[in-house]
Order: sequence, then structure tokens, then C-alpha cells
Amino acid sequence: MPRSIGKAPSQRQLRVGEEIRHALAEVFERGDIHEPALAGLALTVSEVRVSPDLRAATAFVMRLGGGDMNEVLAGLRRAKPFLRHCIAARLTTRYTPDLRFEPDESFDEAGHIAALLQDPVVRRDLEGTPAATGDEEQDSDPDDDRNDDPDTERKGS
Repeated sequence: MPRSIGKAPSQRQLRVGEEIRHALAEVFERGDIHEPALAGLALTVSEVRVSPDLRAATAFVMRLGGGDMNEVLAGLRRAKPFLRHCIAARLTTRYTPDLRFEPDESFDEAGHIAALLQDPVVRRDLEGTPAATGDEEQDSDPDDDRNDDPDTERKGS
């Protein structure tokens, strides 16, 4: 088992990941890729994670405007040698990392969380107000044996 599982990425991994992200974004912006599946598409690279030995990098990409990511990922995998060459020209590392492409689902996850926070039940819980369903006595529990009146003493104490 690798020692780095569970560890935060090193400063060098973060720096190399950012350099790769900027290089890929520049290539996508210029439209230098001659891959039919990627022609005319606007892509964004949200994050690049680099392995501790700097030999593998996973780029999280998203198609702006939505759409099918399977076709985009297949095109990126076919264009990988060209993209790796572009990155090698900008990096100052001994080895150019092998590129992997994954769909970025963080925007979808953020949208899901935002939708959950807009749900009336969750909103009620966050604001601490009672529900508007007409069940005002919802908090009272008939099986609750506690004596809420501080003026009366409990028997047997």
C-alpha cells in the first residue's frame, strides 16, 4: 500500500498540477487540438491532481454549456500525446506526467447541494422555525417522562 494515501498533496504536487492546468487551458483556449470530437468545443480544466512521484496527472475537465462528456473524454484520450508534448514544453520537471482525463462533477455536486438547501424542510431546519404544515404540536412527545415545570419537585428524589 502506498504511503501517501490519506496525505495532503505536497507543495510541489500542487505547483506542478497548477502548471499543467494552465498549460492545458491555454491549449484549449487557442484551439490547437486537431481532434474532430473537440473541434469548436469550449472546455475548462478545474483541477489537476498529480501523483506523489509526479509521473501521473489526472485532469478534471468540463464542457462549458453541458453536453455529453463521453465523446469529449474519448477525444481527449486520442489527443493525449499532443497534449503531453505541449505540457512538456512548459514544465521544468525531469519527466512529463502521463495524462488522465476525468469528468469534473464538482459543479453538479454543488448544484445538488444548492437544491437541497432550497428544500423547504431543510430550510426550516437551518432557520430553526416550525414547519408550516399545521402540526405545531410536532415537538411534543407523549412518551416524554420529564417534568418541564421547575416549580414542582419530582417524587422519589
